[in-house]
This record gives sequence, structure tokens and C-alpha cells, in this order.
Amino acid sequence: MAENPVETLKTLIVDDEPLAVERMQVICAKIPAIQVVGTASDGAQALRLVEALKPDLILLDMTMPEVDGISVAKSLAKQTERPAVVFVTAHDNYAVEAFDLDAVDYVLKPVKPERLERAVSRAAGRRGEGSRSESAWLDELWIPHRSELIRIATSEVGRIDAERDYVRLHVGSDEAARTYLLLQTIAGLEKRLDPAKFIRIHRSTILRKDRITGLRHDGLGVWSVELDDGEALRIGRTYLPKVKAMAGR
Repeated sequence: MAENPVETLKTLIVDDEPLAVERMQVICAKIPAIQVVGTASDGAQALRLVEALKPDLILLDMTMPEVDGISVAKSLAKQTERPAVVFVTAHDNYAVEAFDLDAVDYVLKPVKPERLERAVSRAAGRRGEGSRSESAWLDELWIPHRSELIRIATSEVGRIDAERDYVRLHVGSDEAARTYLLLQTIAGLEKRLDPAKFIRIHRSTILRKDRITGLRHDGLGVWSVELDDGEALRIGRTYLPKVKAMAGR
């Protein structure tokens, strides 16, 4: 009996650096799930080839002259039938924006074959499911960690602290507690978090609401939130009315 052929994804490679395109072609040739149907050296050409070739997957560089990867993804997002997008870039600071554009994955250069293969598997798994459900709020964050990006569900994040142009995400608890840095301002991230689940208590701190067990009046107009681990954090005066309203005070 003949074996079922491996279902392949018609793939378009988009990068303005010829050596990067060549390297990507070499890696793709070793992944059975990929059939490279074309390459493009800029965003405008990529959009024309998407129309002509109808690829299932685009391996898309972020930084290109004139029409960059973000602009390409924004144009594709307007289409009903659109290919899955995997961003391939040397820069990790576009991760939040890439997620907003419903990218399947975000792979950092230099590309490791096994990492790209995982991204392709995600794209194949997404096939037929349509795009992610529309929501104004982030349900997942992509965090740079050990030369790649890992996915952290916002439901796992208990606390967020501002550190200059970065935020530090506190994930898990007890022995499993860990922290990650993300290049994003706390104000920018606050706008993308569900206010039903998160609340800003200070100019430097956002908390997941279910971590708050109570409020404490420390005197002289100073209030703190008490957390489920016994820690108390001071509430900034600007944020006190909203925190009190949440607590029914």
C-alpha cells in the first residue's frame, strides 16, 4: 500500500538580503512540510507574489527598505484568505506587534533548522482553523529568552514591574517562579492587557487582579494592596481610586 504523501505548505521566502534567502532555502529544503514556491526581496514584491502564487506560508523578514515586514503583515491581515506568517528577524523588539498581527511565530536569526521546523509545524496546525479569535487584549506574550522567543500566556503573569524602557514579567509562583524582561513600556503594555484581569496600582507596577487579597490603610492617606503570597505593595495616589473601586471601597 502506498504511503500517504506529506502535506506540504506552499511557502514564500521574503528577505532583502540574498545570503539570508539562500540560507533559508537550504534550511527549507530539509523540511518535508515545506515547498518553496518563490522568493521576494522587498515587501512590495512579496505582496504581488502572494496574489500570484497563493502561498500557505510566508517566512517574512521584519526590516526591509520601503515596505517592511510589519507593513506586509498589516496588508495581509485585511485579506479574508491569507497565508500564515512567520516572522524571521534579527530583532526581538517587534514581538508584541507581531503577535498583534496574528503571526504564527517569530523566529530569531541566525535561524536554527529545528526552530524553523517548530514554526512550520505551528503553521500547519493553524491551517484550516482560521485566524486567532479577535480580541482587543493580549492573551499571550512572546519573550526573548536564550536566543529564541518563548510564549507566555498572560494568565501566567502575576505581576509586571517597569524597568526603564523594559518591563519585568513575574511568572508562576513558589519554586516555579521566574522572571523575564520584555522591551515594552509599562504604559504600552497596560493598554493591551484585559482590564477585567489586570490593574495598575502604581506608575511602576501592574498586578493580576486575582493575586490581590485585600487593601490595607497604612495611615496618612497611604494604602497598600495585600497579595496572596503575603507581600504588600504600596498603591500610587493616582491609581488609588481605581483600586478602591475594584475592591468595593
